[in-house]
Amino acid sequence: MGLIISIVVAFVLGFILTYLFGLGKGQDSAVENNAANQKKDSQTVAAQTKQVTIFSPLNGEVVPLSNIKDAAFASGALGDGVAIEPSEGKLFAPVTGKVTALFPSNHAIGFTTDEGVELLIHIGMDTVELGGKYFTSHVKMDSQVEKGQLLIEFDIQKIRQEGLVLTTPVVVTNHAEYTLAKTSQTQIKSGDQLIELNRK
Repeated sequence: MGLIISIVVAFVLGFILTYLFGLGKGQDSAVENNAANQKKDSQTVAAQTKQVTIFSPLNGEVVPLSNIKDAAFASGALGDGVAIEPSEGKLFAPVTGKVTALFPSNHAIGFTTDEGVELLIHIGMDTVELGGKYFTSHVKMDSQVEKGQLLIEFDIQKIRQEGLVLTTPVVVTNHAEYTLAKTSQTQIKSGDQLIELNRK
């Protein structure tokens, strides 16, 4: 009789422990797997997005990168794209994405779009020498931004009085992954199509 009672108790106890702990672990595993799958699906969607449009962040005149007086940008060493001679001291988000670089002097900003395109915008040449003077940022590092959102304001007149040019490169730093079609416009407004990218 004692043996039978021991077997029954062991069976019931095993069932209870399995139910309480084994099922809980299974649920945790399922949640973890689901989260991992969602992340993988998001990455897959980004990778499968073949076409991405970069819009102008500035009002002004479009200038070929090769024409600007900075060897690193002119040669394409920092990325492929175009430059803009701004007519207004306001920089708007050219894409929806995340701020992944923001210089303390607020003269340059980088983004990663939701599709994985990496952008760098450098306001003027040698403007880092100003140490942030005449620049006001409206975003912070790691901020999520929407296309058309005001990002940085800068005083064109005072910067030029310092003897600096404001020609602003807009470059795709991971351009090797794409083919670029650049605008044929010479005058452009913020929000106009600037660069069309197609994934290779």
